[in-house]
Amino acid sequence: MRRWNFQGVAGSSQEVQLKLEELNWDHSFVRELPGDPRTDTIPREVLHACYSKVSPSAEVGKPELVAWSASVAKLLDLDPKEFERPDFPLIFSGAVPLKGGLPYAQCYGGHQFGVWAGQLGDGRAITLGELLNSRAERWELQLKGAGRTPYSRFADGLAVLRSSIREFLCSEAMIGLGIPTTRALCLVTTGKNVTRDMFYDGNPKEEPGAIICRVAQSFLRFGTYQIHAFRGNENLDIIRALSDYAIRHHFPHLEKMSKSNDISFEVSQEGSSAVDLTSNKYAAWSVEVAERTASLVASWQGVGFTHGVLNTDNMSVLGLTIDYGPFGFLDAFDPSYTPNTTDLPGRRYSFANQPDIGLWNIAQFTATLSAAHLISKEEANYAMERYGIKFMDEYQSVMTRKLGLSKYNKQLINKLLNNMAVDKVDYTIFFRLLSNIKADPKIPKDELLVPLKAVLLDIGKERKEAWTSWVQTYIEELVVSGIPEEQRKVAMDSINPKYILRNYLCQSAIDAAELGDYGEVRRLLKLVEHPYDEQPGMEKYARLPPAWAYRPGVCMLSCSS
Repeated sequence: MRRWNFQGVAGSSQEVQLKLEELNWDHSFVRELPGDPRTDTIPREVLHACYSKVSPSAEVGKPELVAWSASVAKLLDLDPKEFERPDFPLIFSGAVPLKGGLPYAQCYGGHQFGVWAGQLGDGRAITLGELLNSRAERWELQLKGAGRTPYSRFADGLAVLRSSIREFLCSEAMIGLGIPTTRALCLVTTGKNVTRDMFYDGNPKEEPGAIICRVAQSFLRFGTYQIHAFRGNENLDIIRALSDYAIRHHFPHLEKMSKSNDISFEVSQEGSSAVDLTSNKYAAWSVEVAERTASLVASWQGVGFTHGVLNTDNMSVLGLTIDYGPFGFLDAFDPSYTPNTTDLPGRRYSFANQPDIGLWNIAQFTATLSAAHLISKEEANYAMERYGIKFMDEYQSVMTRKLGLSKYNKQLINKLLNNMAVDKVDYTIFFRLLSNIKADPKIPKDELLVPLKAVLLDIGKERKEAWTSWVQTYIEELVVSGIPEEQRKVAMDSINPKYILRNYLCQSAIDAAELGDYGEVRRLLKLVEHPYDEQPGMEKYARLPPAWAYRPGVCMLSCSS
């Protein structure tokens, strides 16, 4: 296929396929924001700076390419043949510099489990730089596990194969589900072992080291802004510079906004003057960040995804799912489920708590903008109010569509979720099977549960009656909706995935990969890229989890990696 550079034929439909050496770099973050004057990696407080220039330093033996994403390569205009290069694993383990890159680690802070933790920063992630593709989209490439930075504190800056496989697969699984996320270009082993105490129980062991190349339009976090607010008034100008940077490159429509654009930007709050977002781009930005976050959390609730570590340093200002640590998709429905052993016993980051934690995090973000005198108290409150409204709108929409209804029915949905929690019903399989129920009130009572029998296991007479009653009410709602049967099934199957990245599936792939067999990682990648499709021959991946799926280290993990 013909090659051409980004500066080539404007408006051409010719697909761009570039070599690594031909990528079009544009390092705006380094160019436009204040940096650390030091270039060493000694752990320290990095003051009055947004980043530190640092190069990958992970010890590398004979690195191997484990898996790669063709769709991410396409985003970057990268020729897929580049994955076949003998030096590709060396470049993406950081052993060989990527031509044109300008590596750095970002400075940020954050609240961890509700407590301010001070400076955190990229302790093991090193951004290689930003590039512009042929569609003028900005993408950052970042190596996670590439070695020490000034933000590594007492850690080694490395990552293990176990956690890297999980992040690689879930990044791509989320985009397959239609949920905003950071992406993953490739995953390589380093050929060296890393010592980790997986359960923090004093039993460290050697594990294979690995490095993932993460890709996002930006890795800006709530904590990127917070750190400067907590360091006093002399740092507030950095918050403004960071805000201007984000708006200029990632929310440019807010700089051009005028009163004629959108009347909904004006709102009168009871007991206060009108909040006019068209007169303050920072207020409009805070509202958009809040609404993107609300929409993201609603989409997580829809597919049963639990992030596990919703600290403010793990929250993207672009509304992306970021930092895949001890995540988990719901198997048996349990609102109090947390995949993070560190989150016990409080379960701050449980599945049911995610919407409230999203709001709490937005409150910390808007407090930062308020501290920098970018938004008023009323504007901060309005951003939080918009979070709540947006979340409910999105959540009600997604649950209505999951049930194939034409309008939201709170009582029906609450009763359903209560029934599912009582009987520990598999979240994904249940909703996928639900589209098989016919909108026919004449179905005999003893046949109503037949389409759901695969998930309603070992329930007694009383519970069968509860479920039968619910299905009868549900069928009545379907009849009222009047949506044609086949149309409804297609619509429901397009929002209720058949395949999700269950933790036990990840673990099976990890076990094989640690023995040098990467086939299962690659099979799972193909599977999760199309989670709503039937995929003949792959049905075993849609079954109920085996008993071993609920053991520690599979269904629950620590923050360690």
